[in-house]
Amino acid sequence: MQDDALHAPVSKALDADSADALDDGPFDAPGDGPGTGRTRREFKARGSFVERCPGCNLPMLNCLCPYAAGAESVARVWLLTHSMEHFKPTNTGRLIRDVLPDTEVFTWYRTAPDKRLLALLEDPRFAPFVVFPDDQPDYAERVVGIDAVTDTRSAGRIPVYLLLDGTWRQARRIFRKSPYLNALPVLPLRTDRLTRYRLRKPASASHLCTAEVAAELLRQGGDEDAALALDDYFDAFNDSYAASRRFEKIETPTAAMRRLLARKGE
Repeated sequence: MQDDALHAPVSKALDADSADALDDGPFDAPGDGPGTGRTRREFKARGSFVERCPGCNLPMLNCLCPYAAGAESVARVWLLTHSMEHFKPTNTGRLIRDVLPDTEVFTWYRTAPDKRLLALLEDPRFAPFVVFPDDQPDYAERVVGIDAVTDTRSAGRIPVYLLLDGTWRQARRIFRKSPYLNALPVLPLRTDRLTRYRLRKPASASHLCTAEVAAELLRQGGDEDAALALDDYFDAFNDSYAASRRFEKIETPTAAMRRLLARKGE
């Protein structure tokens, strides 16, 4: 699934009303909301005072910027990211935009849909698919397979993988509480691939993080080169961040890092 390895919700004690309030808009305190000019505080967690690269947001000890190699794809990736995800340095959605420059990132608030996203959903050039499991019967008629993506490509439209970027709980809230997604076909990811993500503990090895989901969809949809580039960049991120947590400097580039440097012509 597209949230980063099923990390735990911020608070299991939140009831439905307080959870709705957190999702209403970019605010700091009760009573604030969209249009007030106040924004949510930066996410704080263990390691938040580590010196980080302003480009890649990784610890300076193992900056990822030298390995940012772009790729091209026919399909696009749009990220509908929960507002609480943006400041988390372990979020992998941002890796997709580093590799695929046409990636769009939108912040999700329950009562304030992004107007740019709404406009793009109406753009006839694009054929968006919301990536979500097919585990409930009430939207079964909307579920399609990867062949729908290849059919879209053949028809001359641009397929779009719309990923709901957040925890499982957040992703389900986005899916259920965003009426503008109701008309989109639902594309579940079908794969035997297991996660390689090591920075957050998954509930199951079959739960992929956001970047892994995007790479697998690109591969299945015919954008193999872009999938390879994103896979390598994700591995470089995974290794760099894990080494930094151990306060170890990666002195010799890994195989994935070497492939990224070669892609950049270095």
